[in-house]
Amino acid sequence: MKGYVQVYTGDGKGKTTAAMGLALRAAGAGLRVLIIQFMKARPSAEIRALEILSDDITIRRYGAGRFVRNKPSPKDIQAAREGLEDARRAMLSGRFDVVILDEVNVAMAMKVVAIQDVLDLLNARPAKVELVLTGRRAPKEIIDRSDLVTEMREVKHYFRRGVVARKGIEK
Repeated sequence: MKGYVQVYTGDGKGKTTAAMGLALRAAGAGLRVLIIQFMKARPSAEIRALEILSDDITIRRYGAGRFVRNKPSPKDIQAAREGLEDARRAMLSGRFDVVILDEVNVAMAMKVVAIQDVLDLLNARPAKVELVLTGRRAPKEIIDRSDLVTEMREVKHYFRRGVVARKGIEK
């Protein structure tokens, strides 16, 4: 099977959820999946659900995710670099068919991860590995290098009416 590079980006809801759905489908088809999360440290329902499939889906988290509203700390930068290096090793190991880099686009936008380092990762990708990058603000260089790009666009969201994230729906 030939693998491709997919990007889920944009300001709309559903980027991580789309990637997690792909992970679920891949695991159901007998593929081995690695999910590396660059910004999310809090527990989430989707991660708890996917952990049930830990024989087929491996989840690793890097960083505390606090730098979205604040300047990234040296600890955030180090954790993100470790995550990217982990992704490289895992992708080249032959152990995984699908590698998902959740929120790596935001990590690049915030300069926690260098765009060139992610491009180098894309260039090193074995032909059979499906590589998925999620997060707002995907850089043009990544979009140009990818095979499939989906931009989630918010048309209407109840958050604007004061609805907070609901258990099992948004968190």
